[in-house]
This record gives sequence, C-alpha cells and structure tokens, in this order.
Amino acid sequence: MFLQLLLLLTIVPFVELAILLRLADAFSWSATLALVIVTGIVGAWLARREGMRALSTLQREMAEGHVPADAIVDALLIFVAGVVLVTPGVLTDLCGFALLVPYIRSIVKRRLHRFFSDRIVTMRYDADAGHDGMNDDIFVDVEGTSRDANDSTTSLP
Repeated sequence: MFLQLLLLLTIVPFVELAILLRLADAFSWSATLALVIVTGIVGAWLARREGMRALSTLQREMAEGHVPADAIVDALLIFVAGVVLVTPGVLTDLCGFALLVPYIRSIVKRRLHRFFSDRIVTMRYDADAGHDGMNDDIFVDVEGTSRDANDSTTSLP
C-alpha cells in the first residue's frame, strides 16, 4: 500500500506536468493556464452542487430513520472529486469530473463496497446467551499486522 501511494504521489504529478507542458507547446501558455483555471472554477462549482444534492439526500434519509451509508459514500466521493478538480492537471480533472457523474460514482461505490467487503468480516453473537438477547455485540474482524512499539528492530512507518 505504501509503495502504491508513493507511486501515485510521485508519478501522477510528473505525468500531469508533462501533459501541461505539451499543451503549452501545442497552444500557448495563456491557453493552458486558462484551461487550468476554468476547469478549477467549473469543477468547484459542480462539486458544490453535487455536494449539496448529496447533503440533501443524507438529511432526508436520516429524517426517515434510515442509515445514510450510500449518501455518506456519495458525499465522500464528491469531496474527493472537488479536491482533485482544484489541483492543476488534465488527468486529475478528468477523474474529478468523472466522479461527479452519478452513474460513474455508482460504479466506484460498487467497487469500493466489493473491495471492503472482501476484507472485513462481521459477526454477531449473543454475549448473554441465557438472557433476553438485548445485549448483542458486533465484532469486526480485519486483516492486519502487529508490531511491538518497544522493539527497536522493527521500523515504524
């Protein structure tokens, strides 16, 4: 995971810079700068609009007594889209605009659900088996690693 994050944070900016430089050579610096500024402004406006829509859905579901899990994931993906859209770059803008499209967001949500459901196992058992069953506890089992904080041979990230 660390390696993937490192590659994402180092390679993506270089690719973005290369694309922006190519655009500047093909058109002009002012046109490239205008593209970056306009996509940032339009992206922020669209992210705000979609975010308000997700917030409205979240509030409605909570008022109806439902758990708004889907609306929370929508809001999170819209937030990520907004952050990506205000960063300069063409690829990140494409990803950000894609996340603002509800259909594409539903595909991403399904993939995220599958990713996390494959890694998290939930179990429910009755802690007081002889009682009325009102004291049910939820346990979550996840894969992980353990390191001793006092062990000087292990390096912490």
